[in-house]
Amino acid sequence: MTQVKAGDTVAIHYTGTLQDGTTFDSSEGRDALEFVVGSGQIIPGLDEALPGMEVGDKKSVDVPCAEAYGPVNPEMRQSVPREGIPDNIPLEVGTQLQMQTPDGQAMPVMVVEVDEATVTLDANHPLAGKDLSFDIELMKIA
Repeated sequence: MTQVKAGDTVAIHYTGTLQDGTTFDSSEGRDALEFVVGSGQIIPGLDEALPGMEVGDKKSVDVPCAEAYGPVNPEMRQSVPREGIPDNIPLEVGTQLQMQTPDGQAMPVMVVEVDEATVTLDANHPLAGKDLSFDIELMKIA
């Protein structure tokens, strides 16, 4: 059988869970996820688990936060004056918004704190700082 190596295009089915068992993402009911191994298209900890697998192999992989979305970066949290946010934008904790960087790039942020004077926005990836687990099945090597 052919084994996965860096540079191969592969397709996997996967279920990603947090350490408490909560599923945060899954390919169930969708097409398998297709990508090039070693190209940086998926998180490093999952990418590194694929070489040596053969079509039909299943594997469980624990990925520490450093090999997933990294640690939470406190500099990615910012408090902004409440009056600087238009009235039509919802400001409930957990609301996802998009900000624009000075160079025009769209950046997703989450409302994490609201008080009378300020709104605190967090631009960290929602899975930053979390250790992840994946159950994967290799569907094809192209």
